[in-house]
Amino acid sequence: MKDYQAYLIDLDGTVYAGTKRYPAAKRFIERLQAAQIPFKFVTNNTTQLPQAVVNNLGNNHDIHVTPENVYTAGLATADYLDQLAGETTKRTVYVVGEIGLKQALAAKGFTVDEEHPTYVVVGLDSDVTYEKFAKAVLAVRSGSTFIGTNSDSNIPKARGLMPGAGALVDLVRYATQQQPIMIGKPEPIILQNSLRQLGVAPEQALMIGDNYHTDILAGIHAQVDTLLVYTGVSTPEQVATETVPPTYTVPSLDHWDFEVGPRG
Repeated sequence: MKDYQAYLIDLDGTVYAGTKRYPAAKRFIERLQAAQIPFKFVTNNTTQLPQAVVNNLGNNHDIHVTPENVYTAGLATADYLDQLAGETTKRTVYVVGEIGLKQALAAKGFTVDEEHPTYVVVGLDSDVTYEKFAKAVLAVRSGSTFIGTNSDSNIPKARGLMPGAGALVDLVRYATQQQPIMIGKPEPIILQNSLRQLGVAPEQALMIGDNYHTDILAGIHAQVDTLLVYTGVSTPEQVATETVPPTYTVPSLDHWDFEVGPRG
């Protein structure tokens, strides 16, 4: 068993389920903190800022971390575009998205251009309108680089499975016939950026999640070992059919030991 130097951890389905607490996850995070092992929560959420995620963890799940422990697809998108833009002064964007994404881009010096932006970024937007889509489509068709924050088709809400960011990205994709650059899980960019911030090589980290098709595939694509915990989306029966299995699987995070790996 490798002595992992850092952990990348999914949130919903892994650390909690909506408002439902996972006591094993709380114990796991506290074990990481006691052992002083670096970790980041890696989430496809783009609507919230890291402090809001921290507040939710603390107030609703009694898990106490800092914003530095949180890396959202919104932050990953802003970091990716920052790297892509380099020293250029053409840091203009048109954004279909909410505050977490918009503020992350603004913090990197990007300004809004609704007609001729360098980049069009599409994420989750609960107030999306036809006009917002129209502006995004026209810009992409005019040559703007098309960025999608993540490919989640749905997100779980109290009402049921609501449209996710991927559904919005697909509308712009269909209307433009252009493939976007995707940032969030299962693509590797969000994990690669997380590891760069932690100063850890891919072979020294472990990605933990409950969803094979987002969390685990992101780890596989980024060449990071993976731990699938059966507390959320994926089941043992489903995982058994996959060509590339997770590196490890456990029933809950109580079954993961830093020194020896999975245990009964």
